[in-house]
Amino acid sequence: MGKIIEIYNRNIYGVITTLIFHILILLFLILSHVNLSDQSKKTDSIVLDLTQIDLKMPEPEKEKKQLQESAPVQQQKSGATELASNRAVNDAVKGTEKSSAASRDPFFDKAYANDIAAAKKLVSDVNQTLARKIPEIGDIPMPADHAEGKTREEVKQSNYKGKSNIHYSLENRYHAYLPIPVYLAEGGGEVIVDIVVGRDGVVLKAEPRPNPAIADLTTFAYARQAAEKTIFNEDPKAPERQKGTITYLFLAQ
Repeated sequence: MGKIIEIYNRNIYGVITTLIFHILILLFLILSHVNLSDQSKKTDSIVLDLTQIDLKMPEPEKEKKQLQESAPVQQQKSGATELASNRAVNDAVKGTEKSSAASRDPFFDKAYANDIAAAKKLVSDVNQTLARKIPEIGDIPMPADHAEGKTREEVKQSNYKGKSNIHYSLENRYHAYLPIPVYLAEGGGEVIVDIVVGRDGVVLKAEPRPNPAIADLTTFAYARQAAEKTIFNEDPKAPERQKGTITYLFLAQ
């Protein structure tokens, strides 16, 4: 018994190795059998019966008929003979074309032409007025509104703010002497005079603006002379050359 135990202890590792080797062989065989059975299932042959399929090529006339039958139903109803294109169409552009075509109404065309003609006539009249030279006139006596004997505050408080035939625009300034020419011309009309005023209140430059509605050029001469004679208050804080306007509404005599 002791000898058997001695032999067992001497060969125990070999026995264990042999057992493990045989176990691995057994597992390999089992796994191989499983894989082979799966592949046999997957590789079952598929048989196609081609005897029922018509392999004849379609004739040209038959193919054309099939294309026409596959066309949209709406297109067939409209009698169209061509297939619809796949290119995108912007319907908004069509709508714009229709609206613009509708807007080309003869009435609107005539009104537009009349407006253009009126604008051209206005430009022509202004150019003719500019081409006319304002006549030189001698010194004309005119009634005047002046601030003689009044303090600065009294002049500012008595400055008329209602409807008038004479208006001027000169920021932070008021008139000390203002000639009134509106009764001198035979015809009526409005004349706007651009003025340049110094710090001492003296008008340095006066230039009437064209007005095609006034035929008598002497009216512009009266307005220019009245503006040149106008005197404003002194203001050392004012611009050296301050720009403004004086408007005269001449009354027909």
